[in-house]
Amino acid sequence: MKLGNLQSIDFERLSQDFKGLDPNDPGAWPLAPRVAVFAALLVAVVGLAWWFDWRDQAMLLEQREAEEVQLRQDWLTKKRLAVNLDAYKLQLEETDRQFGALLKQLPNRAEMDSLLSDINQAGLGRGLQFELFKPGADVVKDFYAEMPIDVRIVGAYNDLGAFAEDVARMPRIVTLNNVAIEGQKDGTLKLEAKAITYRYLDEEELAQKRQQEKAAKAAKGGK
Repeated sequence: MKLGNLQSIDFERLSQDFKGLDPNDPGAWPLAPRVAVFAALLVAVVGLAWWFDWRDQAMLLEQREAEEVQLRQDWLTKKRLAVNLDAYKLQLEETDRQFGALLKQLPNRAEMDSLLSDINQAGLGRGLQFELFKPGADVVKDFYAEMPIDVRIVGAYNDLGAFAEDVARMPRIVTLNNVAIEGQKDGTLKLEAKAITYRYLDEEELAQKRQQEKAAKAAKGGK
């Protein structure tokens, strides 16, 4: 508003219009008080409408907008998966093939005796003397079991190295852990280690394992 317009407003007259108003006859009020009351009522109505109705609608709108953004993101993710579905299938088939190849390297329960005999013969074939060859109890995992074998072997350095290579080249998976070597008075070496071989669980063992896990969950839930 320009300065000249401000100067043209008669503030004294406006103040007089707000004096001596009859609340029982607002229709007789001057224009300025009626406009002021109307503006105040309008602001109050808008404020009440916002507090009791529009605010919830605004919050609901924000929630729906956030859900729309999430749905769009989910749709884009699923679209990318659908586009690459064939590649995922090929990758899954390759993973299954590799897993099957690794699984074939694990003997079953019936083949374990033969594997233990092969490990023993690998040492004897190198002229080594077994002071200890003691298979331990199976350690059951998800779909396979580990069998630890405590071994103590005496022999020449080269023969012990050749034995370790023979074990590493076996078609079945065998690892040597916690290896300790000690010299003997006669010049030979004594090797102590824990050999670990692996076998896959048969269907009967898997069923028994699932039953035990189910029973353990039931017992835990009952506490």
